[in-house]
Amino acid sequence: MNEHPERLLAGDAAVAHLNALILALDDEEQVRLTLDDGQLVEGVVAVRPSLQVFRERDGSQGYTALLRLEPLAGDAPPRYLWLDRIQAVSRLGSA
Repeated sequence: MNEHPERLLAGDAAVAHLNALILALDDEEQVRLTLDDGQLVEGVVAVRPSLQVFRERDGSQGYTALLRLEPLAGDAPPRYLWLDRIQAVSRLGSA
């Protein structure tokens, strides 16, 4: 996936928050995510996301990570979420 995120995070606290989310998203873990708009999303973590660095046109840089979330059931396509949107992770078990 070759998208540019809407938001980039910078600073030690923001990067620490992203890293904590990454550690909470184990491969093949079934999760319920609370997003920044209050929406709840459930699915299976395809693979643990990794921290990515992006550069803006002005040369500044920031960090984020992209999560691929597979549906719990059915033939729905996977959903891709930028980690900066995730407020909380609840583990539901392993797939």
